[in-house]
Amino acid sequence: MATMHQRRARLSIDVSREARRRIHIAAAKRDKSIREYVWEAVEARLKHDLVDELSAADLVALNERADPILAALWNNPKDAAYDKL
Repeated sequence: MATMHQRRARLSIDVSREARRRIHIAAAKRDKSIREYVWEAVEARLKHDLVDELSAADLVALNERADPILAALWNNPKDAAYDKL
């Protein structure tokens, strides 16, 4: 049985043939599938548009997901003193 984290919702959009062609070319230039390319574009736009709605903890989480090595450096007992500033 799928857990909540494994479930996905499908989102479909209709685009012109020209738009699909342009998306396909752009995705291929980055060696990505159309799905990957569009999802990355949507995520980037959401981060930009919702920046005011993100809390400090959300921003740290975004950085941790983006760079696990920096996350390991930031999240340690010695560095915890800076969390209180």
